[in-house]
Amino acid sequence: MGLTYENSGVSIDRGNLFVERIKAITGKNPDARVVGGIGGFSGLYRLEGGTLLAACCDGVGTKMEIAKSCGHLEFLGQDLVAMSVNDLVTCGARPLFFLDYLACGHLDVESYEPVVRSIHEACRESGCALLGGETAEMPGVYPSDGFDLAGFAVGIVDESSLIDGKSIRSGDLIVGLASSGLHSNGFSLVRKALLEGKDPGILFSALPGCEQPLWQMLLAPTKLYVRPALKAASTGVVKGMAHITGGGLEENIARILPEGRTIEIDFEAWTPGKVFSILRESGVPEDEMRRVFNLGIGFSLVTAPENLETLLFALENEGESPLLVGEIR
Repeated sequence: MGLTYENSGVSIDRGNLFVERIKAITGKNPDARVVGGIGGFSGLYRLEGGTLLAACCDGVGTKMEIAKSCGHLEFLGQDLVAMSVNDLVTCGARPLFFLDYLACGHLDVESYEPVVRSIHEACRESGCALLGGETAEMPGVYPSDGFDLAGFAVGIVDESSLIDGKSIRSGDLIVGLASSGLHSNGFSLVRKALLEGKDPGILFSALPGCEQPLWQMLLAPTKLYVRPALKAASTGVVKGMAHITGGGLEENIARILPEGRTIEIDFEAWTPGKVFSILRESGVPEDEMRRVFNLGIGFSLVTAPENLETLLFALENEGESPLLVGEIR
């Protein structure tokens, strides 16, 4: 069977079931101003004049445990911002502002200041304001060195420019943008596969065939896709966009498809980074790799074949190296 997310303590199926329960609860009292309901990459709320607010929230997950183990928290702020704004931009929304929530057992100012600095820099890179947040010192709930992070992003999009996947048709093409590594998903499985039962010093060593110490490979900050995604959206040729998080390419792209459509991913179209090879070699089977990790593609866009060159040109002008990774069936 090999190592799985489930036997690491995290169930994607259970998470999907909980989303369905939430949909059942919220669907009983619909607000006419809510567009699309629960389950998308971001929630949409209609204002006057055809303007939609988009909003979402997320966290960093157990990646924080590795950061804490090796004493490098400075990248977690970008992870936090990216996990929300990358979701937000999938509908074509421009991020307006971000709020953060830091809860800890003991407020170590020197340790957590770099996290906030990273949040601020990632917001600036994404074109949004760090509007505020909350810091909660909670002894008895968290151990003295324990903490958690959550982030909340709000953006805006004209309803006439909304990218919602409804126009996706059979034969449309899927374009992928490279990830910076694992991003911020699957770390309970990563920790079990690579760190459980090992000397903690392994984090500071380079594994065979690697130039970086393991901690640098694992903590590479989540890539920010706001600028290339908005540039692509401005061309008018994008039918759908997906942020590739837990669930991998197939499950995340499936979230934007009209009923009856499926996808075919060509997993031979690119070479995932070394960190994914290490996880395979540690005993994580291929089907689990595909379901849990981004495998080197962190964001995807769907367009018609006749518009492929326009989309590729826009993305390349933003410094991306887009790849054709699949097709809609």
